[in-house]
Amino acid sequence: MAAKAKKPAEDKAEFRVERDTMGEIKVPADRYWGAQTERSFENFRIGVEKMPQDIIEGFAILKKACALANYDLGKISEEKCDIICKVADEIIAGKLDGNFPLAIWQTGSGTQSNMNVNEVIANRGNELAGSRLLHPNDDVNMSQSSNDTFPTVMHITAVREIETKLLPAMRNLVVTLEKLEAQNYNVIKIGRTHLQDAVPIRFSQEISGWRAMLEENERMIQDSLMYLRKLAIGGTAVGTGLNTPRGFDRYVTAKLTELTGSIFKPDENKFHALTSKDAMVNGHGALKALAANMMKIANDVRWLASGPRSGLGEISIPENEPGSSIMPGKVNPTQCEAVTMVAVQVMGNDVAVGLAASQGNFELNVFMPVCAYNFLQSVRLLTDVINSFEKNCVRGIRANKDKMDEYIARSLMLVTALAPKIGYDNAAKAAKHAHHTGGTLKEAVLELGLLSEEEFDEAVDPAKMV
Repeated sequence: MAAKAKKPAEDKAEFRVERDTMGEIKVPADRYWGAQTERSFENFRIGVEKMPQDIIEGFAILKKACALANYDLGKISEEKCDIICKVADEIIAGKLDGNFPLAIWQTGSGTQSNMNVNEVIANRGNELAGSRLLHPNDDVNMSQSSNDTFPTVMHITAVREIETKLLPAMRNLVVTLEKLEAQNYNVIKIGRTHLQDAVPIRFSQEISGWRAMLEENERMIQDSLMYLRKLAIGGTAVGTGLNTPRGFDRYVTAKLTELTGSIFKPDENKFHALTSKDAMVNGHGALKALAANMMKIANDVRWLASGPRSGLGEISIPENEPGSSIMPGKVNPTQCEAVTMVAVQVMGNDVAVGLAASQGNFELNVFMPVCAYNFLQSVRLLTDVINSFEKNCVRGIRANKDKMDEYIARSLMLVTALAPKIGYDNAAKAAKHAHHTGGTLKEAVLELGLLSEEEFDEAVDPAKMV
């Protein structure tokens, strides 16, 4: 007798029935979400990109702040406030992970993710209370709308991720570059412009350029936070603040500042706050500038480390892993490649953020989930790749002084130092003569009778040219 076919695993799952204004729907019994979350989960099976955990945590912080504000304003009981805060803390601590399954590709207002958090807090809160104490809309969402909570959470999360993760990673790389500068102050190398030989520089000066790029980016990103600190909360559905008690926005932003340690304040024009995402565009522009500079630094490093025998070979970088499946002994600048790939992704994300922000039709932008997703991905990728680049590459950069000296000795652009003595035309004539004969610049100058050997040696000293 043939064995009976086993039922799919999902058939064995236990469900409970939840209700909303559209009727009844089955929800997994081991999850805290409710009917609106389930409808979104079933209706938007698009892609693999889920609402980032950072956004969920931001929502939990906001719900806690709103509950505290509603309590202070006499809108909610102490018992309800305490339960909402307790569940919000569980979400922040990661104890309720697995209860937030929704896709990025949902409603453009993020309404369903707002309700996902409302439902989880209500159902878990009722479990803790032992009664149906909380309603997801009436209590957890009190004095709020998805239209002001989602843009608020976007800003809260952007500020926190930049302040606690990206800026510290950048500062750490700056410190490492400062150390590298100090170690290489007396190392002189040939400079390059247009990928051609130029006049000498200190290796420390080249490194200082990389460091200054990051320091400038730090200031740009810090400046952009000024706009991200302005929050939409209190605007509710269209910016008028309907169903919100007077002063609610000030109470909430004060609570948020206290809870997060980051400064937040109400956006004075809620109609702007709901429909415009210009702060996200501006902030991501600073991230794109950082990506561009990281691309440049990584490219410089891999060019300088190219070889080991047929490239520039002016520096060595750590050999972290085999570089080829067919060429034994080959080692590649993989950390630099990771940096440049992240830079490309961030530049692509910038297009998505800008286009999403341009779609603020009338009183509401409806591209917020994709805007938030791309912004936060850029912050996360830049943070991770900067940490990796610093640890696995920059920390181990070493100058190849012999190769640098060789290039300086062969360089024709040292002739620049002769121009004040023999004139631009004669200097160019000497450089071309050396290039065509394959000789050194000194040999060319002597052959052309432009200077004596003593005069040449006095004028052409790389150490005096930096």
